[in-house]
Amino acid sequence: MITISELCIAPAPSRHRGTGRIASGQLDQTGAHAERDDAANRKNNLVMKTISVSTLIVAATSSAPACDLCSIYSTAQARGEIGKGFFAGVAEQFTHFGTLQNESRKVPNEVGQYLNSSVWQVFGGYNFNDRFGLQLNVPVIYRSFKRPEGFELDRGTESGIGDSALIGHFQVYRRETKKFTFSWTLLGGIKFPTGRTDRLREEFNENEIPDAPESGIHGHDLTLGSGSYDGIAGRGIFLRSRRCFLTASAQYAIRRKGDFDYRFADDLTWAGGPGLFLVLKDQYTLALQLNVTGEHKDRDTFQGEKAADTGVTAVYLGPQITLTWSDELCAERGLDLPVSIENTALQAVPDYRVRAGLTWHF
Repeated sequence: MITISELCIAPAPSRHRGTGRIASGQLDQTGAHAERDDAANRKNNLVMKTISVSTLIVAATSSAPACDLCSIYSTAQARGEIGKGFFAGVAEQFTHFGTLQNESRKVPNEVGQYLNSSVWQVFGGYNFNDRFGLQLNVPVIYRSFKRPEGFELDRGTESGIGDSALIGHFQVYRRETKKFTFSWTLLGGIKFPTGRTDRLREEFNENEIPDAPESGIHGHDLTLGSGSYDGIAGRGIFLRSRRCFLTASAQYAIRRKGDFDYRFADDLTWAGGPGLFLVLKDQYTLALQLNVTGEHKDRDTFQGEKAADTGVTAVYLGPQITLTWSDELCAERGLDLPVSIENTALQAVPDYRVRAGLTWHF
């Protein structure tokens, strides 16, 4: 669902107020120093809004519900992590699955099967203070696909609400000066079974027909939900020195058995990489980051048996650009390209992912 995520958070550094102006219209010495400190603090505020310290909107395996869960757009990615008040926003990840791999090796896609998955995360929350906040994520999913069914082609779509999640975050440690910032954040939450699971019924009827093309897209790829209450835990760090910065985050999904006796495997996602502030103004910032994201998931379990075509370990690399404006608005756009995908059995694997997000803090 995730990504949670490489977006923006905002600290709440203390601000100093000037003593006013003297009769000649010039600032007195105390006021001048205070205004310079105030400008520096505003700049640090905008700096931190550009970077996420936890898991982002990344996700990316052939297992759709795992992907939806890990693309959780948490507060830590969306700027509301620090600073009391309400926030809301929307994020989207589009993934194109058009390549077939059998045991990590590319094989011909003879019938042109594909899966296009678009996951929109609508979220809102409240930060109670400078360290702790809660957020509710509601995914809206649309998928289109083409796959072989025997000697016929099956084309269709699947859309609706996915599994929602309630996420809490806590900033354990933070140190900040004009030229240096370090923060460490923890997050945790619960995923609720709000998405439809009727596609999982297909797992009962997966029988291969001799000489017919084999499908790399199955019910566990198309389902909108898992039917289970799952746990979410994660952490992230952010390090800045002048205009350079580094992020690192990880999220772990603890899965339980859901509908139709199907259990998605626990899922580990990670994200991070170096970045540079191209523009660093008091009113706005523009940052460019090189992201390394990835996921590891073992095989799912169906009726007590391991599902052969569900294990995956994937690593992606790509750029992300983030823009902040004032203390309220943050927008980001990113591209993920696979550099390594290891999978079990035959699966349709991602060719690319495109991410975008917009957050408003009230």
